[in-house]
Amino acid sequence: MKILVTGKNGQVGFELLRSLAPLGVIIGVDQAECDLADAEAIRALVRSVEPDVIVNPAAYTAVDKAESDAEMAYAVNADAARVLGEEAARLGAFLVHYSTDYVFDGAKDGAYLESDVPDPQSVYGRTKLEGEHAIVAANPRHMILRTSWVVGAHGGNFAKTMLRLAAERDRLDVVADQFGAPTSAALLADLTAHLVRQHAAQGPELFPYGTYHVVAGGETNWCDYARFVIAQARAAGKPLQVTPEAVHPLSTAAYPTPAKRPANSKLDTSRFRDTFGLHLPDWKEGVRHVLQQIL
Repeated sequence: MKILVTGKNGQVGFELLRSLAPLGVIIGVDQAECDLADAEAIRALVRSVEPDVIVNPAAYTAVDKAESDAEMAYAVNADAARVLGEEAARLGAFLVHYSTDYVFDGAKDGAYLESDVPDPQSVYGRTKLEGEHAIVAANPRHMILRTSWVVGAHGGNFAKTMLRLAAERDRLDVVADQFGAPTSAALLADLTAHLVRQHAAQGPELFPYGTYHVVAGGETNWCDYARFVIAQARAAGKPLQVTPEAVHPLSTAAYPTPAKRPANSKLDTSRFRDTFGLHLPDWKEGVRHVLQQIL
């Protein structure tokens, strides 16, 4: 099996190179090797590799910057997804693509189902939703995995930012009225490997393609997430000025940003768990594993 992985240096891409390695020949590319804003470069890459599987974790994820850089965000998140879908369809290849909680408005009380109507409130969310639609239209042999609050040992993320700030300051103010589940890049990569393996074993005609919500178990808010990270780091001997008690809750209204964040990023994973018979561990397990690697 030949597997093409985009964004090999990103949080999820880095872990995919590990998780997919036992399944076949892995061709990983980064932006320097294939600019996803260049449709022809993407087509040329796929046609030179002729993969059996394409896994696309690469995305324009600078949520606030996207508000003033919409053209690039659309190119990478929507147009590139469309081209990958078209090229995968031409080859009869299986395409795995990652999307986001930002396709929803965050106003629902409970966790979002796959059947809930998307209503993105930011350029980032709109471009990711457009990418989803493009893939669905282009290639029936797809898996779109919506996830949230990704954290990994490789690359930048919220946990690393909190550790850096906690070493520099004696107090942190962190938003406490946005809820979701931090999801480790390693978990997403391991689940993807399982899906690719099952697709090969089950065959393309029987595999349950579609859009699925995939996040770690449990839920938290950004403030409590920061407190957990700092508590774990201090327990491991990391010299930090901030204690968990010195992380203070802040409202979203008190911390305005160019892009609107969903207040509710909770995603219901029942469909994924029931379809594939997989357990999604609590978010704290994944974060602990990331911290063990970076502390």
